[in-house]
Amino acid sequence: MDRGGRFVTFSYCISIVLMTFKRPSKIFFIRAGEGTFGKSLPYTLLTLVVGWWGFPWGPIYTVWALVANLGGGTDVTDEVIASLELGGD
Repeated sequence: MDRGGRFVTFSYCISIVLMTFKRPSKIFFIRAGEGTFGKSLPYTLLTLVVGWWGFPWGPIYTVWALVANLGGGTDVTDEVIASLELGGD
């Protein structure tokens, strides 16, 4: 962690006509200097295939998930560290 590692999640979106679900992936540890593209790829592809079908939220959540994933994911390092500190009592 001191060398620049971080914890991230990736987003995915699944739509079934009138219902759209936006969910985070499991948490991944990304080492300093390591890219996120390979880890985000399954979630990005899933979103591209089945995310945009729902109306009206499918296209909105699909774009949101793609931007988040291609931008490196959502950094949840602070939340993970806080939960580890609380669990250590």
